[in-house]
Amino acid sequence: MQKSLFLLCLFVVLVTALPLHADKAGAQAVTLSTKDGWSLAASYLPAEPEKRTLILLHDLGKKKEDFTSFEKALANAGFGYLAVDLRGFGQSIGGGKASSFAREGVDNPFNKMTRDVDAAVEFLHQRGVEDENICLFGTGLGANVAAKSTTFWPDIALLALISPTSNVRDVLAIPAMRIYKGDVLIAAGAADKKMFLEASVIRNVAYLTTGAENGKVTFLTAYEKTSHEMLDQYLIPAVIQWLNTSQRPEVLPDATAEVSAQEQTAGVPVESSRTEEALVPSVLN
Repeated sequence: MQKSLFLLCLFVVLVTALPLHADKAGAQAVTLSTKDGWSLAASYLPAEPEKRTLILLHDLGKKKEDFTSFEKALANAGFGYLAVDLRGFGQSIGGGKASSFAREGVDNPFNKMTRDVDAAVEFLHQRGVEDENICLFGTGLGANVAAKSTTFWPDIALLALISPTSNVRDVLAIPAMRIYKGDVLIAAGAADKKMFLEASVIRNVAYLTTGAENGKVTFLTAYEKTSHEMLDQYLIPAVIQWLNTSQRPEVLPDATAEVSAQEQTAGVPVESSRTEEALVPSVLN
């Protein structure tokens, strides 16, 4: 009996001593302090060597926990993340709830969320994560905040915008896209025609800014969902692939009757119907 109890205790000690797999359970709860006095709840998981860290910014009515599925995928791929409850949301309500924020004005509380991003970037800098290893990743409102924040952090390497629009609570996305020259991923749900068109405009501005020859803009489409739901259901594998490669491969013209698609791509087949030009008419009809 004593021997069995000893073996059981030894087993428990050994199991608890094993390192945890990098997933949501391995993230640290941290607090970010903004320069205008907000204390923001956040969840931080360091990246593996040579991997980037994402600053995750949620949509209206959401919170950092709404990135749970995406966080697991990031951790499994070795990427780090800093998921933030933006001011007024989740646990970051010490200065008031977002439901009481003014919805209009260039200096309203939603526009001041760029200071939340400032605090997140500075937190990562203090832990040795430089701009070239940071991705700003936002959904909905968070996408617009991420885009606007590149005005203040132009050297951040990657920007991912899920369901961005031209204007969310007077947080504008397009002006910043005329300046930012890093690699950009934009995803939009085609079922919402207005959102899809606005995301397409943002894509076009980014494409012109970064330079068409550099191929630095990736555009993803899903039909039924938007925001966090679109990310969880459709986009996670594609986003992970983009994070690993960043700059999209060259897109060659569709095959002609004389030359097959496989011949054009030197043995790598390309679906001719997946271009944005092919998608837009079918969405708008």
